[in-house]
Amino acid sequence: MEAAVALHPLASKRLHRNTFLFFKLRPFCCSSLTSAPPRLNRSFTSGSTSTVSNEESVRPTSVRKSLQFYSIQSMPISSQITNYVRLGDIETARKLFDQTPHKRIASWNSIISGYFQNSQPREAQCLFDEMPERNVVSWNGLISGYIKNGMVTKAREVFNIMPERNVISWTAMVRGYVEEGMIGEAETLFWRMPERNVISWTVMLSGLIHEGRINDARRLYDLMPVKDVYTRTTMIGGLCSNGQLDEAREIFDSMQQKNVVSWTAMISGYVQNGKVDVARKLFEVMPEKNEVTWTAMLMGYIQCGRTEDAWELFKAMPAKSTVACNSMIIGLGEIGDVSKARDVFDLMREKDDATWSAMIKIYERKGFELEALSLFRTMLNEGVRPNFPSLISILSVCASFATLDYGRQTHAQLLRSKLDDDVYLSSVLITMYMKCGNVHKAKVVFDRSSCKDIVMWNSMISGYAQHGSGDEALKVFGEMSSSGIQADDITFVGVLSACSYSGKVKEGKEIFESMKSKYGIEPATAHYACMVDLLGRADQLNEAFNLIKAMPVDADAIVWGSLMGACRNHMNSDMAEVAAKKLLQLEPKNSGPYVLLSNMYASKGKWGDVVKLRKNMKSRKVSKKPGCSWIEVDKKVHMFTGGENTPHAEHMEIAKMWEKLSRMLREAGYNPDGAFALHDVDEEEKEQSLRHHSEKLAVAFGLLKLPEGMPIRVMKNLRVCGDCHTAIKLISNITGREIIVRDANRFHHFKDGLCSCNDYW
Repeated sequence: MEAAVALHPLASKRLHRNTFLFFKLRPFCCSSLTSAPPRLNRSFTSGSTSTVSNEESVRPTSVRKSLQFYSIQSMPISSQITNYVRLGDIETARKLFDQTPHKRIASWNSIISGYFQNSQPREAQCLFDEMPERNVVSWNGLISGYIKNGMVTKAREVFNIMPERNVISWTAMVRGYVEEGMIGEAETLFWRMPERNVISWTVMLSGLIHEGRINDARRLYDLMPVKDVYTRTTMIGGLCSNGQLDEAREIFDSMQQKNVVSWTAMISGYVQNGKVDVARKLFEVMPEKNEVTWTAMLMGYIQCGRTEDAWELFKAMPAKSTVACNSMIIGLGEIGDVSKARDVFDLMREKDDATWSAMIKIYERKGFELEALSLFRTMLNEGVRPNFPSLISILSVCASFATLDYGRQTHAQLLRSKLDDDVYLSSVLITMYMKCGNVHKAKVVFDRSSCKDIVMWNSMISGYAQHGSGDEALKVFGEMSSSGIQADDITFVGVLSACSYSGKVKEGKEIFESMKSKYGIEPATAHYACMVDLLGRADQLNEAFNLIKAMPVDADAIVWGSLMGACRNHMNSDMAEVAAKKLLQLEPKNSGPYVLLSNMYASKGKWGDVVKLRKNMKSRKVSKKPGCSWIEVDKKVHMFTGGENTPHAEHMEIAKMWEKLSRMLREAGYNPDGAFALHDVDEEEKEQSLRHHSEKLAVAFGLLKLPEGMPIRVMKNLRVCGDCHTAIKLISNITGREIIVRDANRFHHFKDGLCSCNDYW
């Protein structure tokens, strides 16, 4: 395809920038598309013509360059200069030029072109000014050089003063305007042209298409005296991008000569417009297919969700480009077939940055956080520079899994890439630091951002809410209003949550009432859930229940869950049973209501009710999500689950540490709360059960492994239990360590025997 397009360079450059699918598929990185070593027409050992053997084509790079060097020596000076430029050796090209005693115009033109290709337009202009004589090719080269360097105004200055112009001069200038998106200027100049060839018409045609003026493009197409295969293909692509498939097909069918680009453009047009089956029929009768065609068809299946069809086509592909593999990885990931996606990833001989970011993103989206971190580490070890999507994915993993070390490392990557001032990335960084428990660093990122949007403000408010810092959240909310940023529905979820977690009932009620009256935002179920949580935590259960009944829409599971959690905190089993009944109607497979009721019954010693609930769960095949906690040590995440079923590799050392802590806790007055040992057993067994709660094991491991002075950061997938909360408060006091625990609801900062939640959680 590349060779064919090169025959028509002025038309093809814009042709490949059209919006339809085919023109997004040019860059392939797979080994099957890598250019073969140049095939030499002359042997360096004799003057006879010979063809390089397959064995020679795989010589080491240094040998191939030596062969190229000897081959270059037999060329004219201008051709030698051009070849050195192509090899990226502008210094040798200039040295050869300077050593040439009698310089022909072709040599001047070649070296000037070389400087333009190496992004040195000033040097190119200096040489042009020194030329003893110039021809129209020299002037055209100067115009084209400036255009290649994005200097269209300078190109026009040259165009205006050149003594003689030909159709190439005019076309180059029109192309320059088209490439810069200055279609009006291109059109004006085009109609002033004294003569036009098919390339001139095609360049102007592609400009109109690029600007979305398909009807004007069609009129120009109809005016063209001569249309070649590239012109027709350009028009097909434009019509397809506008959904005019019938007109595109009419042109396609009328073409006496079609190449692989024409076929692919028509197939891509059907794909882009959701007509994948029609595209497949055309694909099957296509006389010759290249990798672009195969990839276009593959992406069509993936985009419309037909991943199984895409997989069958992928297996049939004679050569699998990097783009095709990347698309297949994404398609498999979207349907949750992570294992097969990884198989494709592992089998790829060449991977680009999109390959790595696609696989990392799949791991992140599908809950394989540890695998995402491992792959990210492998990517860095192989010297691959992370791109924007992979950095976003890994920051999301760091936030979800609270891996602060990786978060800091990723932040450093952003600083090196000079992306740290990007508004979206700053928001993700703030969220990551907040969820890793580093409020100070999140505030630093926020304060250093030169441009703050609503997402950044919301990230700060929600972050403070998670940490129970109601005053700081309300302060940021006030600053946001003063700065002229309009609050949205997400803002109020954060603010109301902050009021709930910090016990600010009065402020929460006032803000809730102001949503509609002051900000014009109708409260949604999420806002009602925050208010129910706010009132419930304050033991105003009846008011919370009345608010649910007064809701303009039916309460969802989140609202009833908030009420039930409050009932658990205040041991109101009657209202809890009402909430549980509603929850089970909305989410019959959710174990949460069963667990909360079971906990309440167990704490009251109603073991018969506990047994009934467990039988009910078993009959309905409802399984309880096991509690687990994790901690990051030396960039490795260590998982702990409740009980002794899956002990940690260092469980003996952890057990010894906990025995030591137990003695210190008892001396400090700690008495295990058997109400949180949810089995009908004696007190000794209850104490044994409590010591194996996952958060306690993680804290003990942190004390073993982390140096003094470093905060111990533990994450838990469920709400931390009351006994663990009491124990960790005391541990922070007797060890002098700061312990940060993030549970399913919020953060607890334990220090000197106190918790940031003030026992209000």
